[in-house]
Amino acid sequence: MENKILNIKSLSKSYGSIKALNEVSFSLSEGEYASLLGPNGAGKTTLFQILTGLFASEKGNVLINNFDMRNNAIDALAHIGVVFQQITLDMDLTVMENLKFHSNLHGINDKEFRKRVKAELEQVNLSDRINDKVRSLSGGQKRRIELARSLLHKPKLLLLDEPTVGLDPQSRRALLDYVIKLKEERKMAVLWATHLVDEAEKSDTVIVLNKGKIIKKDTPQNITKEYNKDTLHDAFVSLTS
Repeated sequence: MENKILNIKSLSKSYGSIKALNEVSFSLSEGEYASLLGPNGAGKTTLFQILTGLFASEKGNVLINNFDMRNNAIDALAHIGVVFQQITLDMDLTVMENLKFHSNLHGINDKEFRKRVKAELEQVNLSDRINDKVRSLSGGQKRRIELARSLLHKPKLLLLDEPTVGLDPQSRRALLDYVIKLKEERKMAVLWATHLVDEAEKSDTVIVLNKGKIIKKDTPQNITKEYNKDTLHDAFVSLTS
């Protein structure tokens, strides 16, 4: 039996007369990497705000590792790691200080923190910047620090909300390749929100969100084949036009 890490059922959210999410339902299994693909304004950010506890839905529910976000948010949130669209590091603190603040929130003791931070920074090739202020890092390096931070508490689900915004092509590709490696090695479920089709091509599952509704959930290959197109990009344009 598949271990469902994320289970979303009939999620709806409105802003006045605008339906940002309309009966959204899908699930992700352990080790599954899914791209949440949709044009700007599709509802991706609203969905992430609900998944991270920033907003509450009007209808439906979210289970994270079998914990209900509505009734047991603290336990549910303990199982997710997040990289938001905007940089959320404190620019005037060092890399170590930023990571230490996060570990304190999750109750990680000092000995375990030092062990984990060493391992995570080695993975993103930034061990030598541990005592540098975040302000001195490049955009790609800041993203890698945020990714290391999101993994410190060993989450079951990794959420990335358009994480390559502002990155150069080489940094974009390196980040994507590392996330694929992570899901394979750590058996995490990954949900990567993007409007860039090339970022979805290597995912196990593509979830197409348009005008607040899930209009397709399948492998990139099956979606391309179903719409009789040569590329996922062309199939996505047909789906959302």
